[in-house]
Amino acid sequence: MAATTNSAINGTGEPMSHLINGEKEPAKRQNEADLQLVIQSFRLLVADLCQQFNMGHPGANGCAMCANSGAMGMAAIGVALWKYTMIYHPHQPGWFNRDRFILSNGHACLFQYCNLYLTGYKAMTWEQLTSYHSDRADSLCPGHPEIEIEGIEMTTGPLGQGIANAVGLAMAGKNLAATYNQPGYDVVSSHIYCMVGDACLQEGVGCEAFSYGGHLKLNNLTVIYDNNQVSCDGTVDMVNTEDVNAKMRACGWEVIDVMDGRSDVASIVAALSMSRSPGRTKPLFINVRTVIGVDSNVAGMAIAHGAPLGKDNVVEMKKAYGWDPETHFYIPEKVKKFYADIPSRGDKHVEEWNELLKAYSKAHPDLAAEFKRRMNGELDSSWKDLIPSKFPTDPLPTRKSNSLVINPIVEKFNTFMVGTADLTPSVNLDYKNKVAFNPPDLRTTCGSDGDYTGRYIHFGIREHVMVAIANGLAAYAPGVILPITSSFFMFYLYAAPAVRMGALQHLHIIHVATHDSIGAGEDGPTHQPIELAALYRAMPNMLYIRPGDNEEVAGAWRVAIEAKDKSSIISVSRHTIPQTGVTDRNKVANGAYVIKEVENADVTLVATGAELSFALNISQHLEEEKSIKARCVSFPCQRLFDAQSRDYRRGVLKRGDGVPAVVIEPYAATGWERYADAGLNMRTFGHSLPGAYIYQHFGYTTEKMSEKVVKFLNGWKSREFVYGEFVDLM
Repeated sequence: MAATTNSAINGTGEPMSHLINGEKEPAKRQNEADLQLVIQSFRLLVADLCQQFNMGHPGANGCAMCANSGAMGMAAIGVALWKYTMIYHPHQPGWFNRDRFILSNGHACLFQYCNLYLTGYKAMTWEQLTSYHSDRADSLCPGHPEIEIEGIEMTTGPLGQGIANAVGLAMAGKNLAATYNQPGYDVVSSHIYCMVGDACLQEGVGCEAFSYGGHLKLNNLTVIYDNNQVSCDGTVDMVNTEDVNAKMRACGWEVIDVMDGRSDVASIVAALSMSRSPGRTKPLFINVRTVIGVDSNVAGMAIAHGAPLGKDNVVEMKKAYGWDPETHFYIPEKVKKFYADIPSRGDKHVEEWNELLKAYSKAHPDLAAEFKRRMNGELDSSWKDLIPSKFPTDPLPTRKSNSLVINPIVEKFNTFMVGTADLTPSVNLDYKNKVAFNPPDLRTTCGSDGDYTGRYIHFGIREHVMVAIANGLAAYAPGVILPITSSFFMFYLYAAPAVRMGALQHLHIIHVATHDSIGAGEDGPTHQPIELAALYRAMPNMLYIRPGDNEEVAGAWRVAIEAKDKSSIISVSRHTIPQTGVTDRNKVANGAYVIKEVENADVTLVATGAELSFALNISQHLEEEKSIKARCVSFPCQRLFDAQSRDYRRGVLKRGDGVPAVVIEPYAATGWERYADAGLNMRTFGHSLPGAYIYQHFGYTTEKMSEKVVKFLNGWKSREFVYGEFVDLM
């Protein structure tokens, strides 16, 4: 690979002076033989862990199929990070001002697990470490790092997500520091470190993250590139020959090369020391040359990704190091002593920060009070008082209803950070007096400047990284930042992998998805979501909420803000819809509820979102024209409804009483079979027509839908249609 860099360490010059944890050049003073013993011990521990159950991947790089890779080749980097660079406390893993580490190439999970064990994280016991790839359901060593484990900041797996998460964490740190730090009182000073492999540089979301992180000048972010130039299929130059360093500089990063990442800990430490350089104004990218499967007989080969080294290979490695080949999982006393001071060092870090916070609280009591509330994840309950008790009765797009509900709340409470993928005029979330999150020295042509106190994020046309960054914002510390993302619903298909990762981690994030129906009109089928709701309704730990008018929008936001261990999507319309006058914000939390009840009903009409009024119109038409009694149910959220008692659910739908249910929604019917017997749903993609005509084009008029319902009821009575056989009526 061509490499034109800002700075280079070893091979081209002397290590630069540096200050790490209060000591100057500690790695240079450490006995070199002892350092190599630590590195050898680490590599052989990884090899034994992979070999014990005859699976696991001890090499290094970005194979998306790997359960573990990278640990052996990255051993020296781990020493440089956990021993000499990062500020943290292994016995207080949730300490607020800790440095945070993200393993974007998460298949290299043993790199992190072994370092957690060696540095003294209490949960990572020896029994837990050796449970890697075992049949223990309670293992703390899953195939990719998971957020629930002490010392793991975020779950990483799909490649590229981690670097985007790291950008989000760095943005959170910048915003908190700009909001609360005062001269002499840097109560927020943590640094974000992120390890990436070749694959993270190739994934689209990774490219978006590097571009945006450079634009934002996040000098509290350092990325370490585990550069071994090997992937699952072979060498990286089969698929990628770009000049990575030149690309990173073009994206606004400072670049440093480390030419020997195999064993030169001092040079890696020297490069990492630049992370906190006072004059640096850019994020730092450290390009470290490593060797996959180092010191094994598959070193530098793609095969190191897909299989354990093999018993004989591990034996030969131990012989080459001068170790007893019959001894397994051995950590010499010198290695244990090497890491022994880290907990006490953590005590000092925490004690110094606590003293700083105490002095800060005396000097700036009001700021400190708010800062402490946010550190505790507290949001003043008065936010509920800002939701209007009444709304205008005029028809309104629910995307504009959103602005009536959430914008005053966001304006008042610093907890919220709102972002959009270049759709500010469409999503209607630009609250009064908003400040853009941008570098304070940026002067834009359009005049939309900002600074790091800003809480309105212009993500540009980067939907995927928008959500992946939001995951990082939410994960900085529970409840400190509640991110809100926004875009057209269809574009959340671009963002789906990151939405899923947020839900998987129980992160509290709210996504606003506008233009959520065929009513998007002239934009055509490319922008009309037919199948997408089925994905998000099926996604565990995700609340997909589709409110039907102003009142239900109010209820949706109350649910989403209070759902602290879940992600939510509030799905809203582009086009104007009527205010039904029969909805209840308090019942949105039930998922579904009756909005029109009739005795001895012939049918239940179920509707949601922009088409809620259709059910009421059909009910009236059937009664007046056909003497058919139709009760109506609003169904904004399936998952909330599923959480209700059986009696409640039966009372809402009445299917157990022999009353058939027909759902009305111009989406794919998938999922509605659980709640209805028939559906007025879409079986094709949409069409490019003005919103006023598109519903008519697909048969969503009161008269045509009523005819379909009547035909179904006739078939129901004649037993042409029976319970359990969902009938598509469109």
